[in-house]
Amino acid sequence: MSAAGDSRDLQKLAPLEAILFDIDGTLCDSDPFHFLAFRDLLQQVGFNDGVPITEEFYSANISGWHNDALAGQLFPELDHGKAMEFMDHKEALFRKLAAGELKGLDGLQDLCKWIEDRNLKRAAVTNAPRANAELVLSLLGLTTFFPVLVIGSECERAKPSPDPYLKALELIGASPDHTFIFEDSASGVRAGVAAGVAVVGLTTGNPEKVLRDAGASLLIEDFRDPKLLAMLQELDPAAAEK
Repeated sequence: MSAAGDSRDLQKLAPLEAILFDIDGTLCDSDPFHFLAFRDLLQQVGFNDGVPITEEFYSANISGWHNDALAGQLFPELDHGKAMEFMDHKEALFRKLAAGELKGLDGLQDLCKWIEDRNLKRAAVTNAPRANAELVLSLLGLTTFFPVLVIGSECERAKPSPDPYLKALELIGASPDHTFIFEDSASGVRAGVAAGVAVVGLTTGNPEKVLRDAGASLLIEDFRDPKLLAMLQELDPAAAEK
């Protein structure tokens, strides 16, 4: 599969066997809560001379990365343990802000029913801490929908390395040649492409060019996007069996 990404990659997936999902910014638009948590806490500790970070800075430098890497990136001169304490505080604030407020992206429930009706394999794959991921899946009513949850920090390498997606494929017993991924960040798209899996990019929090340059094969606004519905119709395993 080419690193550049091509919608023709998706046409080769039939018969469709599995769909993998990132969580933050993919199942739901949780990035605003992450941004607020980072903005407020970074300002409190004097990051950037106390000037609040912008959404552009968040998108370019924070979104999609796992905490271990972010701790070193944001606080290169700070003891790593202290930097990780900051990340833990940030995640606690995110959970407080998100509780009761998160909603699935438009079309998510219909897509989940489509997947269940066709008995497709699926997994959630995220760089978020397990506590965050489990909270979000619970708030969205998707805890039982995903039989497998892969956490980047629990793999040898997190996204943008392919390890989390390769682990998910192994756990659900799916072939990368008949699977595609939903992702919203450049880091996640690169991870999927590196795993040899076609990626559908959601433009919930990142510019189209960023996702396209990372290798996304198709870009959609949400799960009701006509481009996605047309693709699913082409790949529909139920239709192929008729």
